[in-house]
Amino acid sequence: MTDASTHPAEFVKAQQTPEKKSFMFIIEHLDPELGDWSALEYRTIAKECRETKNQFILCSVLQDFVVKAEGLSLGDVVAKRVEELFPPEERDGRRGRRVCLLDPQAKKELSPEDGDLFEGFLFGGILGMRPLPFLLSLVLVSLIGDDPPRDRTSELRKKGYEGRRLGPVQMTTDTAVRVTRMVVQDKILLEEIPYVDFPELKLDEHESTEMPFRYVKGEDGGPVMPDGMIELIKKDADKGFDDFLQS
Repeated sequence: MTDASTHPAEFVKAQQTPEKKSFMFIIEHLDPELGDWSALEYRTIAKECRETKNQFILCSVLQDFVVKAEGLSLGDVVAKRVEELFPPEERDGRRGRRVCLLDPQAKKELSPEDGDLFEGFLFGGILGMRPLPFLLSLVLVSLIGDDPPRDRTSELRKKGYEGRRLGPVQMTTDTAVRVTRMVVQDKILLEEIPYVDFPELKLDEHESTEMPFRYVKGEDGGPVMPDGMIELIKKDADKGFDDFLQS
C-alpha cells in the first residue's frame, strides 16, 4: 500500500481515477442530401466527441458536405461506406475492429459491459420527419412521410454488425450517440439515465409543437438539444406552413 506521508506523489497517482476508454462513434448517412437538421446534429456530435476524447466518423457522404456542416473537419467525413472501413466479417483470417450497431430491433439492450466488447458504435443518420406544429402535421403526414420514420436501420442491419438497443422510445441521432457514450464510457446503466420523452416546445406566444423523440434531461429539467435547434424548428414550422398554403 502506498503511504501518503512518505510518498505523496505516488499516493496521489494511485488515487486518481483511471483514464476512460475512448471510442469511435460512426454515423452512416442514409440520405442523398445533407439537410440543416442533420448538419446541426452532426456538428453537435463532433463537438461532444472532441470534448470527451472520442472519435467521430461520418460515412457515406461527399466531403463537399463539410462546407454546409460547418464545424466538421475533413478528417470527420469520409465518402466510403462503413463496411469498407470496418468490415463486420473476417478478412484474410483477421477480424476487423469490433463495431456495434445501435438497432431498435436488436434483442439485447446496451450495457456498460459493451464498452469492453466494442471499439466503435454505429448509427444510421436519417432526415426523418420534421416536427411541424401538431395540427399542421396531421394534415401533412400523408404527404411528407411517416411518423415515426420507416425502419431505415434495416439498411445497416443487413451488413452483419452485432446490434444493441437503446430502449423502446425513438431518439434523435445526437441523443442516441450521447446516451451510448454515457453507457459505455461513463458506465451509467441505460435505465438510470434521466430522460425527457416527447417534450412540448413553445415556438411563440400562440404556437407550440411536441417533439416525437426521447431526449436526455438537462440540468434545467428540459431536453438536451443542439444549440440552434429550437430556431431551426421554428424555421421549419414556418416554411412548412407557407408551403402548405401555397400548394
